[in-house]
Amino acid sequence: MGFPSEKELKSMRKKLEHAEPSRTLPKNASKVDQVKYKLCEKFVVYLMENKMSQIQLAKKLKVDPSRINEIVKYRIDLYTIDKLMDLAERLHLNFDVDVA
Repeated sequence: MGFPSEKELKSMRKKLEHAEPSRTLPKNASKVDQVKYKLCEKFVVYLMENKMSQIQLAKKLKVDPSRINEIVKYRIDLYTIDKLMDLAERLHLNFDVDVA
């Protein structure tokens, strides 16, 4: 697999021009937000490792595709730890929760 052609790059730039970026975790994030962020990260890794689209994952989890998009964009304000853990457990994702 080589570098994308100029035509492919132009197409990708156009698609990304108005896309909502993924959110980052602030340095002063609460423990709850840190756990939710790490859980969202697990979904991103799952998609990449399984070469799945967000739509395919949504079908597998029986949720609306917009929910998966929110998770992979790290919209942690929209989810509880319980909900994210429930979805992660359905995929049999390995994760540890440290409480300090």
